[in-house]
Amino acid sequence: MPLLGNIALGKYVAGDSPLHRLDPRTKLVTVTVMMTVALASQGLAPVCAFGLFVLCAAGLSRLPPALLARNLRSFLWLLLITALLHAFNTPGELAWRVPWLDLQTTREGLESAALFTLRLAAVVTAAALLTLTTSPLELTDGLERLLRPLRRLRVPSHELAMMISIALRFIPVLAEEAERLQKAQMARGAEFSGNPVRRARKLVPLLLPLFVSAFARADRLAVAMEARGYRGEGRTSYRQLRLGRIDAAAALLSAGVAAGILWVGRL
Repeated sequence: MPLLGNIALGKYVAGDSPLHRLDPRTKLVTVTVMMTVALASQGLAPVCAFGLFVLCAAGLSRLPPALLARNLRSFLWLLLITALLHAFNTPGELAWRVPWLDLQTTREGLESAALFTLRLAAVVTAAALLTLTTSPLELTDGLERLLRPLRRLRVPSHELAMMISIALRFIPVLAEEAERLQKAQMARGAEFSGNPVRRARKLVPLLLPLFVSAFARADRLAVAMEARGYRGEGRTSYRQLRLGRIDAAAALLSAGVAAGILWVGRL
C-alpha cells in the first residue's frame, strides 16, 4: 500500500451527522480559526485542548474511527521525522544519550517533540474532518461565498474557490493513481517492503509517471470544462446556503473553545 493510499484529505463520506448538517462556511471558518489558534499557542496544555476538541468533533461526525486512524497512518513518517528532529535538536537538560552514537535528547526536546507531533496530528485530522463531512460542491459554494467580498478588489472568487476545490478533489485521485502505479511495478518484480526510509526511496521512481498522469488529468478536465461552455461569472446555485441555529451554536462553541485555548496558553 503506498504512503498516499489511506489519505482521507479530499475524500467525502456521505452522512447525516451534526457535522454533515453544518453550513460549509461555518466549518471553513471554524477549522481555520481553530488551526490558527492551535498553531499560535505554546505549551502542551492548549495543544491537548485542541486535540480534545478534534476528538469530540470526530465523534460528532459519526465517521469510522479506522478511517481517521488510517489517515494518520499515512502521515506517520512525517510525524516521526518531526518528533526526532525536535527531540535531538533542542538544547536543554540532558535526558538520554543514544549509545554508540553522538546523539542526545533533552527534557525540553522531548516536550517539544510531543508538542509539535500532537499539534500536527490534530491539524491533519481536523483538515480531514472538513473534507470528509463536506461535499465538493458545498465546499466550492462555501469558499465562493466567503471570498465574494474580494470581488470589489477584482479577485475572481468563483475561479479561486473552484481551483481550491479541484485541488482537494485531486488528492484522493492521485492517491489511487499512485496505488495503481505501485501495483504495476510490483507485478514487474519491484520490491516496496522494508523500513520506512527504504520504502520512501522505492517510491521515488513513481513520482514522474504520477506527475505526468496528474497533468494529463488536469488537461482533460480543462478541455471538458471549455467544451461545455463553463463560465464562473453569473452562475446560480440550486441549493442556497443558509445559516441555521446549529451553525450559531457551533460558532459560539468554537469561539469559546478558541478563547479557552488562548487563556490556557497564557497560564
